[in-house]
Amino acid sequence: MHRLTPRRARALLRRHGPEALVWRRRIAILGGAILIGLIALLFARLSDWAGEIFLTIERRCWWAPLLATPLGFAGLVWLTRLLAPAAGGSGIPQIIAASRDPEAAIRTLVSARTVAAKFVLTIGALLFGASVGREGPTVQIAASIMGYAHRAMAIPLRASVYIAGGAAGVAAAFNTPLAGVAFAIEELAAAYEQRMTLLVMAAVLIAGMVSLGLAGDYVYFGVMRETLSLGDALVATPVAGVFGGIAGGLFSRLMLSAGKSTAFAPVLWLRARPVAFAAACGIAVAVLGVATGLTWGTGYRTANAIISGAHVPLWFGAAKFVTTLATAVSGLPGGIFAPSLSVGAGIGDVLRSVFPHYPAGAIVLLGMVAYFTGVVRAPLTAVIIISETTASRGLMLPLLATALIADFAAQLVSKERLYHGLSERFLNRSMSPTVVKSENSGHLGGS
Repeated sequence: MHRLTPRRARALLRRHGPEALVWRRRIAILGGAILIGLIALLFARLSDWAGEIFLTIERRCWWAPLLATPLGFAGLVWLTRLLAPAAGGSGIPQIIAASRDPEAAIRTLVSARTVAAKFVLTIGALLFGASVGREGPTVQIAASIMGYAHRAMAIPLRASVYIAGGAAGVAAAFNTPLAGVAFAIEELAAAYEQRMTLLVMAAVLIAGMVSLGLAGDYVYFGVMRETLSLGDALVATPVAGVFGGIAGGLFSRLMLSAGKSTAFAPVLWLRARPVAFAAACGIAVAVLGVATGLTWGTGYRTANAIISGAHVPLWFGAAKFVTTLATAVSGLPGGIFAPSLSVGAGIGDVLRSVFPHYPAGAIVLLGMVAYFTGVVRAPLTAVIIISETTASRGLMLPLLATALIADFAAQLVSKERLYHGLSERFLNRSMSPTVVKSENSGHLGGS
């Protein structure tokens, strides 16, 4: 036994006392995750409010979006470029890029200015009828919160801090803790540190509990109990997987191509004029929205109705595909999770006409998981999100089979994964000069 001297007591206090690194890290995780749950819930409520305001105006003055939406798109992109260029787009590519140089990213990609702009401008996009979701922006906001919580406790920032924050954001946004964990590992984890698994799990659990405690034990799309027999699944899953996967891969390829120098000349001409380009995208969204009355906003209500048995015109999926693509390439802040699930529901509605004697709700979910997988190329995340947001655990195996087939089909259309391809555009904004030089020399390892 060592005698407890004053010097040894001070050493033990530094290592295990309230100011020790392990305790500061626990406080940062707890405080950050609680704040993520609260902010995600507030963001969800304000986003829903913004969508309702737009639909109320659209119902009273059907022609108003033809003026307001293009002007709103142009104004929001101008504000984004003026105030916080890193706030544009989904938010998930920014976190992938931020993990490459976490210390530099807190001043750029996940700075307080960037995420504050992201919060306000995404709500603004929904006020003008943009086909955006709040889930991707929630990931960026949540990662920033976790980063600042660690910085406040004087803890060095690592990639796992942003990954844990982003995963907690997914869990709080959808009320799906398992999906948050899967998303962290499958999509954000190019630099995932296995020894920090507890950080991810704790952040997801705490943020999910905060959201659950305040919003209640709700199921995002409502409970769906239908299942497929083995024979039906063997027939339907390949068809849904190929059809949805190719459609999702096409969305990914078009979105990635829009920002490259190989894009069509008119697109390049407009891309050089971002505010005009945003207005043109707004015109496309407004015209389709006014013509159909179904493609505004997140698409949550339409998707929920389709799952519940309602039918929509067969062209709904294609129309929502176009408005989501136009919104996504315009440069507006906003995500593609919810709109992609809505497009997938439209594809599922088409598949219902192909399989009229199969359980309708189950077929719709196959279309949703196939298209969503094709877009984000994260089959495990897609399956868990669909399963948790519909409580359809009896469909896990058909959903997983469909997602794996869709992932393979999407690769035939787009070799590059969407979020990772988009993250390349943010790398130079987040990296310090030393890291950029190292990256260009091909010597950068996982952070």
